[in-house]
Amino acid sequence: MNLNRAIGLILIVSGVFFTLARALGGETQSGDWTIHRSDEPGKVEFALMDSRGEHHFHSSSDWDMKEFAGLDFSKSGRQDAHFTISRDAGKFVCEGFLQDGEGAGIFHFQADADYTKEMSALGFTSIDSDRQFAMAVHDVSLKFAKEMKAEDLQGLDTDKLIAFRIHGVSREFIEGLRAAGLKELDSDKLIAFRIHGVSPVFVADLRSAGLDVTDSDKLIAFRIHGVTPEMVRSLRQAGYAPDADKLIAMRIHGATPEWVEQLKKEGYDHVDLDKLIAFRIHGVSPDFISQLQKLGYNHPEPDQLVAMRIHGVTPEFISGLQARGMKNLTIDQLVALRIHGID
Repeated sequence: MNLNRAIGLILIVSGVFFTLARALGGETQSGDWTIHRSDEPGKVEFALMDSRGEHHFHSSSDWDMKEFAGLDFSKSGRQDAHFTISRDAGKFVCEGFLQDGEGAGIFHFQADADYTKEMSALGFTSIDSDRQFAMAVHDVSLKFAKEMKAEDLQGLDTDKLIAFRIHGVSREFIEGLRAAGLKELDSDKLIAFRIHGVSPVFVADLRSAGLDVTDSDKLIAFRIHGVTPEMVRSLRQAGYAPDADKLIAMRIHGATPEWVEQLKKEGYDHVDLDKLIAFRIHGVSPDFISQLQKLGYNHPEPDQLVAMRIHGVTPEFISGLQARGMKNLTIDQLVALRIHGID
């Protein structure tokens, strides 16, 4: 029997179980599980699925092989699988099969009756059956709850604890951020940090590059828009002292260090950062500058370049005027012609 067919039979069996549980009025949380190989040594990809009426749940992540007591993942061929995974919030009693280290089956979740009381004593309330199930899946242990409580975080509640475990917010992560200079930490921002990759190493690298940023929103914006310590170092080496807002604006509009270096080759060295951003917004490019120089306009002022692009003074427009004998016009005159609609 191949793996897909066997999984199909498991799903049929689990469907019969759900029908029986409803008929008996049972409250047992049950569903299906699958195990697949993981790229991470010592772990397997373990998925839990529960779909009854309007209730749908699916979770898939890497779990430590040590949690599957009694299973031999190295054994080839087919084997029956009977194992229990115990966590503070409850335990998963599982049965099914493995075929060459992969398999499927059904699980029954048994909630720990004391868990909600102990969590409530720590200040984490509103733990209904669905939350307790999720807290077992994501291993929100009492130890973890105590560790997070001790960090004195803003906005910490039961749902944030679950989100912390999903996204990998740990005591080590928090302490690393504080060591990097971020003292006051908000629970929502910590989750956003993990989602967008704001790590202690990233913050420390920014500081070593000469930029001390403690604004959480700006750090998240850095990662979203691609502001890196390397970018900060490059700009500082070029003589700039950009603040966080300038860096974000530069990345949004594409004013990269590489692009700044191209402008330098056209004779525009150390242009004000606001003007560089204006160059990108209005399309003042190294190629545009090069074409102007070929037409006799050597090194226009940055403000003049921006005005030319705003009003449509293009190389083609200048070439057309010169072909009709209108030569040696100043940039101000060219802009005035375009403003008044003279082609």
